[in-house]
Amino acid sequence: MTPLLLVDGYNVIGQWARVRKEGWTIDQARERLANRLSEYAAFEGIEVTLVFDATRGDRLMRSEEKSGSLTVVFTRAGETADQYIERAVDCAPRHRELRVATSDSVIQTIAFGRGASRIPARELILAIDQSRARQRAAIAAPSVRGVKSYPIYQRLPPEQQAALEKLRRGE
Repeated sequence: MTPLLLVDGYNVIGQWARVRKEGWTIDQARERLANRLSEYAAFEGIEVTLVFDATRGDRLMRSEEKSGSLTVVFTRAGETADQYIERAVDCAPRHRELRVATSDSVIQTIAFGRGASRIPARELILAIDQSRARQRAAIAAPSVRGVKSYPIYQRLPPEQQAALEKLRRGE
């Protein structure tokens, strides 16, 4: 089963130095965090649930939006991200690997006591940055295997190989 990372969104945004440095609005910070976590989830092969609380908002219902490996949750009025995360940890199968990203020591303790591992917000930000660096390196690295090394290519007649090579070079 795919590992699950539960993220307290506003807690991470509050610990993200770049938000203050670049003067992002809360909407910009939410969008950028969601984009980074989406890339992180895809590259690392995990599922991520990003939770934003609406304790002071007027949302009557919780909203969830899933895109690929990322689910973004906005809690309903009166419900905190901590409460949502706590319930999600309780409801997850015991054999599923769970991590909770927050710097709130109370929710860290609760999540750890219920079988999830914990990661402070700043460590998550660092892990996302390191993952992005590995992604960029993987994209920039030249391919070790060329098209000519694939068995199916080798079985083609020479005239088809020549035609494919011309297409590849844009000739």
